[in-house]
Formats: sequence, C-alpha cells, structure tokens
Amino acid sequence: MPGPKLPHFQADLALPKRVDAVVIGGGIIGASTALELVERGYSVLLCEKGQIAGEQSSRNWGWVRMSQRDPRELPLMAEAMRIWEGLDARTGHATGYRRSGILYTAERGREEAKLETWAANLETVDQPGQMLRGELLAHLMSGFQGKVISGFYTPQDGRAEPQLATHAIALAAQAAGAKVMTECAVRAVETEAGRISGVMTERGRVACSAVVVAGGAWSRLFLGNAGIALPQLKVLNSVLRTSAVQGGPENAIWSNGFSLRKRLDGGYTIANGTENIVDIVPDTLRLGLKFLPSYLQEWRSLQFRFTGSGRWREEAAQDRTWLEQYPTPFEKHRMLDPAPSQKAIKQGWEAAQKAFPVLQGADVVQSWGGLIDVTPDGIPVISQVDDLPGLFVSTGFSGHGFGIGPGAGRLTADLVTGDSPVVDPQAFRLSRF
Repeated sequence: MPGPKLPHFQADLALPKRVDAVVIGGGIIGASTALELVERGYSVLLCEKGQIAGEQSSRNWGWVRMSQRDPRELPLMAEAMRIWEGLDARTGHATGYRRSGILYTAERGREEAKLETWAANLETVDQPGQMLRGELLAHLMSGFQGKVISGFYTPQDGRAEPQLATHAIALAAQAAGAKVMTECAVRAVETEAGRISGVMTERGRVACSAVVVAGGAWSRLFLGNAGIALPQLKVLNSVLRTSAVQGGPENAIWSNGFSLRKRLDGGYTIANGTENIVDIVPDTLRLGLKFLPSYLQEWRSLQFRFTGSGRWREEAAQDRTWLEQYPTPFEKHRMLDPAPSQKAIKQGWEAAQKAFPVLQGADVVQSWGGLIDVTPDGIPVISQVDDLPGLFVSTGFSGHGFGIGPGAGRLTADLVTGDSPVVDPQAFRLSRF
C-alpha cells in the first residue's frame, strides 16, 4: 500500500571519500541537520536508505504546534516556529507553511481543566493562547454540529505540507553543497582511537569525524549494532486525505474522535486523534519495564495488537547485529509502509463528517499508515553519545517531530559543531535512559 506521493528528488550519485559529517536518515530531522551544518561551512553527506521523506516525515498530520507539547519541548519548538516563518525564503521552495491556528476542544469539565492547566506552560516561552467559549469558539468552528463546551486556541500555531517540506529542506542543503544520496544505506560506523573515523555505506566507505543518527524508527536497530542502547518502539498511526471541499475550517482542530487540518490542495488531512496501535513485537517485551509508566498514562489512546504472521515475525527474523561487508536490514527493507488501521480510518472519517457536515461532499482520496518512533518519556533524544566521541543521535520524536524538526536540526548541528546550543539540551540527553 503506497504512502503519500512525493516529489521527485534528484540525488547525488558519486560517494565522496571524505566529509566532515555524515547524517543518517533523510527525514525532516536529518535534512534540517544537514542544512544547518552545510550552512556553517561543514562538508556533509546525507545518506537515506530509501527516499527523502519516504517514511513518517511525509505521513504525519502536518501540524506545526506549540499547543499540548511536553513543557520540556517548548523552548525548542519556539525556535522551530521562528525557523518555519522564513523557511520558504531560506530554501527557495514551498513548504506549505501557514500560521492558521490550532484548536483543541473539550467536551467535559475534566478535559477543559486539563487544557486550562496546560495553558500555563505557554507563559514560560512568551507565546499566546487562550480558552475560548461561546461565540468566539463558534466562530472558529463554523459549521460544527458536535457538542463541545470550550477549546484552547493557539493562533501562532499552524500547518505545513509533509510531502513538500522535507524535500524543500533537502534541496536547499544540496544546493548549499551537501551531498544527498538516496538508496544508500549506512551499514555501520567505524572508529579509530575510540572515536568516530568514518562510516561504511552499501556503496563504500566515507571518512568523517562526526556522524548523526537521525534514522527515525530505524535508529534503535542501527545503534544496537554499534553497541549503543536506545529504548525506542514503533507506534502505528493512520491518516486519510480528502478531495477539495469548500466551507470547511481554516484552522486545525483536535476533537473527540478526530483531528483535521486543511491542505494546500483544498482537501483535509484527517485522523482518529485518539487511536494509536502498538504491535507486540520482541522489542515490546524487551523494553516493557521502561515503557510501563507510559503505557499506564496513555492506555486510553493505545491499542495493543499481536499479529504472529505480521510485525512479530518480521522483527523476530530481523538481524540485530551484522558485519559491514554484508547487506543489512536497511537494504532488505528500504521503506516502512504499513497498512493503515481501517477501523481508525473509518472512525476518524465518520466522526469528522458528523462534526462538520460540509465534509460529506468530499471523497476519501487516499489513506496510509506511518510508524512513529517513540521513547519511554515521549520526548526525543538529541544528544552526543558519551561513550563514542563524534557520534550524535537525533531521534525518538514520539509523534512531535515534523513541527519541531527545523529546531531539532539546529540544536543537533549545535552539538556537532560545538556552538552554543540554541536551547539547553539537558532534557534530551541519551544518558537519561
């Protein structure tokens, strides 16, 4: 089942013999990191085992938000918002970014209280946001036929197009001098005198002094082969897009049973905002104790599933260690393209149409699944690896990576170059686990 259609990316063909830094992963985090590094004068190779933005970076909701984030992410998200504002001009390509506002609704007093409590976090980053009721709420939800008592609105939040944004950033990095190679898996890191000295790719060796692992859902597997433990699991989220429709909401909305945001093409990206599927695989058991507090906190939105002939068998058969001279799991499986949950698609679409009858005039054009890279505490790892100088990790964004991606790229580049970090990276250190 193919995911979203992506624009063509003309990759580089010749593998350089030496660069300052190799970035592993062609999603929005890797592309943003590569752009930041090359703009600072570093020679950079970006390696993607499949296609640019082939996995979660093109499959997410397209939200660019401060609202409802973990407070530890807010300073970095504020920096990301500043970058998004000028990203089209900086890259010379359209990202689809719009400051359209995001509204989280409440049907019950308990939900309202939760939103009001979270609102205090915005004061720490000097960002606007307010609880809306009555006519103000109705104005933002014109045509809404559901039942809500209030909503928390962040006018500075917005949306961008996942199928455009990462390509724009990668193209800009390439134009600035970075080498960007697709269908080129990095098999392993190499070391000399206890620090990074290069990487072995499927096309040959590249010498370097810094490596950034921004491999999304693949990062745990890659790092494990290097002897580095990263607690990370994959969570399935399912998304649909509609044909163009007139009269729907301009701002993105999260409500009971659905989330939606308007697309550049006039259609909507819609998901069931409260269902995420956790396939039971060997890592689910290996990491069970680390993830137990998260499971208990998020149990209402998680659905555990065992498919003995599906993901379990696939991951149980996957090599966990390998030698660099032989093909790796990354070459055997170029792209994670899971089937969406038809139940989640059906529920989200029905709930959205019921809430906004104008959507009944639209068709479901496509649906897809995406695997989110999740950490036990729900925030990313953006960190150097203490035991291996020259190795850096930027992964585990737990469903929040698209919007924060440009800021994460800046912070990751700060760590690589030794520049003063744009925000305190302490909360994102790998050693916290």
